[in-house]
Amino acid sequence: MSIKRPRIYLVSQSPRRRELLKQIGINYEVLLLRNDPRRRVFVDETPLAGEDPTAYVKRVCRDKALAGWETLGLRNLPQFPVLAADTTVTIAGRIIGKPDNNEHAADILRMLSGSSHQVLTAVAMAFGERMEMRLSTTTIAFDKLSEDRIRHYLLTNEAHDKAGAYGIQGHAGAFVKHIDGSYTGVMGLPLYETVELLKLFGYPAP
Repeated sequence: MSIKRPRIYLVSQSPRRRELLKQIGINYEVLLLRNDPRRRVFVDETPLAGEDPTAYVKRVCRDKALAGWETLGLRNLPQFPVLAADTTVTIAGRIIGKPDNNEHAADILRMLSGSSHQVLTAVAMAFGERMEMRLSTTTIAFDKLSEDRIRHYLLTNEAHDKAGAYGIQGHAGAFVKHIDGSYTGVMGLPLYETVELLKLFGYPAP
């Protein structure tokens, strides 16, 4: 199976992932999944019992990519590579997901305050029967956050729908004392690993 034209599908609603693909000049089309058990297109993002953060983020990313590829057939769409990603924050082996509300976000930020945590982002590409995956692991040290700082940050509404209740590209960038790893991985799409995948599938990447 060969790629006729340089285009991919991005299985994500994240504006940050879209911006990062645009940043490196990738021609893509957004493919939104509609969870439908009747069509077997369903991605369960609930951590399994005893599942460690690395296994979790890889499983969810893989399932997104495979569900995306299956969706192309169900909707009779042109077949191009499907790119998917998933990001999770972990501290002391615990999976820190997205906050349910502001109170939950404040609890997460208190947990991250004055300590180091890891951001894991898996990125996968599926095309035909082939799927390849890469994992980006970044360690971040946060400053000690006062209650006023946390409260002011929550007023920005940036904590919503973000793993770890923060976005490094926004106001929370000021919380970061040190970063060891991929900045774009923390944003949700590690560009180095993404370009590796594109090249593996014959896409003319930068």
